[in-house]
Amino acid sequence: MAVTESLPLPAMENGEGKGGGEYTQDGSVDLRGNPVLRSKRGGWTACSFIVVYELFERMAYYGIASNLVIYLTDKLHQGTVEASNNVTNWSGAVFIMPLLGAYAADAYLGRYWTFVAGSAIYFLGMCLLTLAVTIPSLKPPPCAGGVCPPASALQLGVYFGGLYIIAFGNGGTKPNISTIGADQFDEFDPREKMHKMSFFNWWMFTIFVGILFSSTVLVYLQDNVSWSVGYGIPTLGLLVSISIFLAGTPLYRHKVPQGSPFTRMGKVVAAAVWKWRVPVPADAKELHELELEEYTRKRKFRMDSTNAMRFLNKAAVKEDGSPAARWSLCTVTQVEETKQIVKVIPLLATMFVPCTLIAQTNTLFVKQGRTMDRHIGRHFQIPPASLVAFVTLSMLVAVVVYDRLFVPAIRKYTKNPRGITLLKRMGVGLLLQVVAMATASLMESRRLGYARRHGLDAAAAEVPVPLTIFELLPQYVLMGVADAFLVVGKIEFFYDQAPESMKSLGTAMSLTAYGVGNVLSSFLLSLVSRVTRERGDAWVTNNLNASHLDYYYGFLTVLGAINAVVFVALSSRYRYKVESTETIDIAMDVKGDTAKKIQN
Repeated sequence: MAVTESLPLPAMENGEGKGGGEYTQDGSVDLRGNPVLRSKRGGWTACSFIVVYELFERMAYYGIASNLVIYLTDKLHQGTVEASNNVTNWSGAVFIMPLLGAYAADAYLGRYWTFVAGSAIYFLGMCLLTLAVTIPSLKPPPCAGGVCPPASALQLGVYFGGLYIIAFGNGGTKPNISTIGADQFDEFDPREKMHKMSFFNWWMFTIFVGILFSSTVLVYLQDNVSWSVGYGIPTLGLLVSISIFLAGTPLYRHKVPQGSPFTRMGKVVAAAVWKWRVPVPADAKELHELELEEYTRKRKFRMDSTNAMRFLNKAAVKEDGSPAARWSLCTVTQVEETKQIVKVIPLLATMFVPCTLIAQTNTLFVKQGRTMDRHIGRHFQIPPASLVAFVTLSMLVAVVVYDRLFVPAIRKYTKNPRGITLLKRMGVGLLLQVVAMATASLMESRRLGYARRHGLDAAAAEVPVPLTIFELLPQYVLMGVADAFLVVGKIEFFYDQAPESMKSLGTAMSLTAYGVGNVLSSFLLSLVSRVTRERGDAWVTNNLNASHLDYYYGFLTVLGAINAVVFVALSSRYRYKVESTETIDIAMDVKGDTAKKIQN
C-alpha cells in the first residue's frame, strides 16, 4: 500500500493568514495560483453553486437521453435494434470522451478552464439539436399508410452532429465538475474530510433530482406538446446551469495541473522495461526520489515505495550513480502513482457489464413499456420513458437512507467512517443489478404470454398488451436501489483511489466504464439479434410481441452474475491506498518568502 506524504499548508506563520484566517493544507490555490483561506473559499458554500449546476445540467442531458430511443424510432423512423444501438453508441461516446477532458485538465488547462471550454461546446450541441427537432426541413415526413420515409443524410447529419458535439463537450465537463466539487474540501482538515465523504452521496442525489424532472416533465412535453419545447427547455436549463457555475467562481478552490498522467505512466513503464535486467535494491532509500521540500514547493504529493508490482520499481533504480536520461529514470512517487492506476484497472474492467445493464433502462426497458397499457384513467397516457423516474425515486430514497441511517448505525460496528468499504458497497449494487435483470426477464416472459394468448404476436404491427405498464416497476425500482450502492460507490472509489495528481483521470476512469458498457451493449444486442435471426427465432425485432426479449434479459442476468463473481474475487485481494500523517509546513510571510518547518 502506497503511503502519501502530504503537502505543507501554504500559509502564513503557524498556518494563519492576514486577519487570523487559516489556509488550506492540501495545496489549494485561487485562479491566480495564490494560497487560499479556508474561511473565504471552498466548503459547502462553494459546493452549492457546483451542485446546483449539476442539477440543471443533468436535467438537460437526460432531457435528451431519456426519450432518445423514442425520437429515433418515431421521428427518424429507425428500427428497434438500430435505434437502441444508436442510443448506446452515443452514450458510449459521451462517457469515453472524459478521458480526453481529464488529460487536458491534469496536463495543461486545469479543471476549471477545461470545464468552461467543454461547457461552451456542450451548449452549442444543445442548440443544434433543438434546431434539428424544430425546423421542418430537418425532419423526415410523418408515416402515412404504414409507410415511413427514411431520414435523409442531411437530417441524420444535423441531428447526430448535435448529439456528438454534446458528447465532445461533455468530455470537458463531466470528469472535472465532480472533481472540482470534491476539491472544495481539504483532506487534512478532519471536519472537511467528513463532509467530503458525504459529498458524493449528495452529488448523486442532485443528479437524480435532475433526472427525475427530465424523465417526467420533459418526457411528457416531448410526447404530448412538442419536441421543440421538450428540447428547448433543457437547452435553456443548460445555459442557466453554466451561468450559476460561473457566478461561484470567486469562491472556488483550485488544484494546480500536475502534468500529463499518461506521459508519467508511460515513462515509468518504459524505464522499467529498459532496465529489466537491473536488480532492485533491498533498501528503498537507494531508489531515486526528490526531497520532500521539493514536492512541497511545487504543491505536489510524495509517496513511499512499496513492494507491490516490484518490477516497476526498476524505473527508480539509479545506475552507477550517474545522471540518467529523462526516460530511463523516474522518481519513486511516479512509480507509485503508476501502480495505483494499474491496480484499479482490473476492477474497472468489472464495471463494464454493470454499465451494460444500466444502459437497458434508457433503451429496451423503454421500448418494453411502449408495448403495454400506459393509461392512467381514461384520457391520460404515461410516456414510457417516464418510468425511468422510478429508478430515480428509489435511488433518491436509498441514498438518503444509506447516508442518514445505515452509515451511522453500521459505523459503530465496523469503525469505518464510510460504514462499509467502497468495494463492499459496489458489490451490493452488483448483486441487486442481477436481481433486477432476472426480474425484468420474468416480467417480459409474463408479458409475452399475454401477447400470445391474445394473438398479438402475429399482428403486422406492434399492438399494446392488456397489461399495465406499472407491472414493470419492480425492475425499475431494483435498478434504482442498485444505483444507490454501485454508481455512487464507483464514482467515489475511482476518485478516492487515484493519486492526488490524477484525480480527474480517476473520475474519467469511472465514467469510461459507462462508455465501454454502452458500446458493449450495442455489440451484444447486434450480435444476439443477428445470430438468433439467422437461426429463425430472433430474440429482438421491431415487434417485441413477436420477439424473445425475456431470453435476452436472461442472457444479461447470467452475464451480470458471472461478472459479480469475478468482482468479488478481485475486490477481496484489493488493498486500499493509505495516507501518511507526515507533513511539511511551509510558512510564508506577507511578501511570500518561505521559512521551512519540517514535521515528521
